[in-house]
Amino acid sequence: MNGEGLIYGINPLLEALRSGGRRFNKIYLLKGRRDKDIDEIVLLAKRLGATIYYEPRDVLDRMVQHKKHQGAIGSVSPKEYVTVEDILEAAKCRDEMPFILIIDGIDDPRNLGAIIRSAEGAGVHGIVIPERRSAGITDLVSRASAGAVEYMPVARVVNIVRVIDFLKDNGLWIVGLDSGGEKSYLEFDYSVPIGAVIGNEGSGIRRLALERCDEVVSIPSKGRVSSLNVSVAAGIFAYEVLRQRRGGK
Repeated sequence: MNGEGLIYGINPLLEALRSGGRRFNKIYLLKGRRDKDIDEIVLLAKRLGATIYYEPRDVLDRMVQHKKHQGAIGSVSPKEYVTVEDILEAAKCRDEMPFILIIDGIDDPRNLGAIIRSAEGAGVHGIVIPERRSAGITDLVSRASAGAVEYMPVARVVNIVRVIDFLKDNGLWIVGLDSGGEKSYLEFDYSVPIGAVIGNEGSGIRRLALERCDEVVSIPSKGRVSSLNVSVAAGIFAYEVLRQRRGGK
């Protein structure tokens, strides 16, 4: 990713400033607004050397095409992608068994952002997304993640299947979360290094990736709607892994 981007909304902007992982050039705030969140934004922006501008609402509205900015916008360097090796190293540094989400083509940036938010809370070490046929890390993803994207390593790769093979070679058990899985996700023991594959909102996991999975599980449902929203399913799965790894608590 090259060039500058925008982060807007109180929580996404605050988390980006707190994380220290981005380079901020300018911060735009709603003229006349003062509260503890704005005060913290100003304090952190000054520490990072960013220039602060106070603008009327119509100026901020035009900057983000009238999206909900809550009176706070930052001009920021892009989110840096990492490598899959970086994610494995992060798990090693935390002395934890790897837990990686492999997203096989999520088109909706809001779904991707929601997945990142749940994943960060559940202790996922990193997320892998494909370069093509997938949402990337954008301002919409940042906002949907409520700023969690600032703390979640994301690798963008050319070939998901090759990544799955690489992770298997490095000792990870690959679990596909798919509505066609015959085993419930609750029947699996996640006290092993895990790479979880989650598919597209509509078509699910692509065939070649599905065939590489060591196990395919599903989330049981009693409703008339055939499947859960992909971000909801990812969150349910991720927190089950967390629950098991904490001894079922």
